[in-house]
Amino acid sequence: MLQQDSNDDTEDVSLFDAEEETTNRPKKSRIRHPVASFFHLFFRVSAIIVYLLCELFSSSFIACMVTIILLLSCDFWAVKNVTGRLMVGLRWWNHIDEDGKSHWVFESRKASPQEGKTVSEAESRIFWLGLIACPVLWVVFAFSALFSFRVKWLAVVIMGVVLQGANLYGYIRCKVGSRKNLTSMATTYLGRQFLRQTTGDTQTSW
Repeated sequence: MLQQDSNDDTEDVSLFDAEEETTNRPKKSRIRHPVASFFHLFFRVSAIIVYLLCELFSSSFIACMVTIILLLSCDFWAVKNVTGRLMVGLRWWNHIDEDGKSHWVFESRKASPQEGKTVSEAESRIFWLGLIACPVLWVVFAFSALFSFRVKWLAVVIMGVVLQGANLYGYIRCKVGSRKNLTSMATTYLGRQFLRQTTGDTQTSW
C-alpha cells in the first residue's frame, strides 16, 4: 500500500515498478542494499572532503569547484531517485499537470501486515544520519566562508546547502506524510479530476 502527500493534491501512484521479494527476506537489522548504502554516503562525504582538502592538493579554484558541484549533483540524483526508494521506501518528485500547474508529490511505501517491516533498521539509520548530518555541515561551511570573507567559496557551499537541503526537506515531508491517512484526499482529488475531464469533454462536444 502506498501513501502519498503533496502540497496541493494527492493521488495514488506506484512506488516500485519491480516485483517485490516474497520469500527468503533477510532480517530487518541487516543491510539489504550495501551498494545503495555505500553510494548514499560516498558522494556527499566525498564532496565535503574535497571542499576541506582541495586547496592542499590543487591551486585551481575552478577545478575544485567543478569537482565539488559534480559530486553534489551525483549525490542529489542518487539520493532522490535510488537510495531513498531502496533504503527507506520513500520518494518525492515534482510534476506539471495539463494546466501547467506544478505539484510536489511526497510518497511512502507502507508494508502490508503479511510482509511485516520491509525497511532495514540499519539502513534506515545510515540513510537518516547521512541525510541530516551533511546539510548541517554545509550550513556551517556557509557561515564559515561568510565570516572569513572567502566570498569565492560561497557559491559552492550554497549549492551544497540547496541540493542536500532539498533532499532533506523532501524526505522529511515523505516521512511525515506517511503517518497520515490520505485516502479521502486521494479520492477527492481523483473525483475532481474525473469531473473536470468529463465537463471538458461535454463542452467540447457542444
